[in-house]
Amino acid sequence: MKMKRALFLCTANKLRSPTAEHVFATWSDVETDSAGLSQGATSTLSIEQIEWATIIFVMEKTHRNKLSKRYRRHLKGKRVVCLDIPDDYDYLDPFLIKLLERKAGPFLRQ
Repeated sequence: MKMKRALFLCTANKLRSPTAEHVFATWSDVETDSAGLSQGATSTLSIEQIEWATIIFVMEKTHRNKLSKRYRRHLKGKRVVCLDIPDDYDYLDPFLIKLLERKAGPFLRQ
């Protein structure tokens, strides 16, 4: 099975995307990274991260829109999946982990 490189994006890279990075890092055949799309993000998205990723997960439609606007030419051939997970959870919140496994998991098992 081919290694999947999953990039998780949210606004500030403080809660949702780092949780996803942490959860899926333990999966075999999956490498993870995360970043934020806002200027003050803990780790701001880079072109290198986009080029590295084989699949990109965004938490909300607004993230997909920002990503497309700013990085359109770097997204050619990239699969971008919107998970529709609102900013309502703390880092490593058990409910957030269940949501991530249910929504992103199937894409990473394919």
